[in-house]
Amino acid sequence: MNYRWFAVARVLHVFAIVIWIGGIAAVTTVIFPAIRRIDSNEQKVWLFEQVEHNFRPQARTAWLIVGLTGIYMVGSLGAWKRFVEPHYWWMNAMVGLWVVFGLMLFIVEPLVVGPRIRRSLASEPRAALARIEVLHWMLLALSLAVIASVVGGIYGLF
Repeated sequence: MNYRWFAVARVLHVFAIVIWIGGIAAVTTVIFPAIRRIDSNEQKVWLFEQVEHNFRPQARTAWLIVGLTGIYMVGSLGAWKRFVEPHYWWMNAMVGLWVVFGLMLFIVEPLVVGPRIRRSLASEPRAALARIEVLHWMLLALSLAVIASVVGGIYGLF
């Protein structure tokens, strides 16, 4: 294993996670409360669409970097067998979270939920934004639980 390239991969991995999950945290804890305080439904929808439009490419790029660097690091360590060892359950949680977000970013949102959301935002913006906010809170809570599990797992807490 080339330690220098492994270190670069780890740095990129962590940076991408910070951008990806940090973005989810910012949207969930800062943007949605700001949206709720806006009186105009049109302005609420406009702000939400602007944030989503600007964050989506960042999230997709970060997600891809997390996946590529994760594969590289597991391969470099020869750690593929850990995915079937119960002691390393947190690695499966990490990959599971990555898969959930990948499905959301590339399949569910653009092909299934996106068109419905746009119709709901047009007809019932407050209710649609409330549902989206609940989803963001669930994804943020899941993400933070997985991050805590991974860090704890790396240091032998589990």
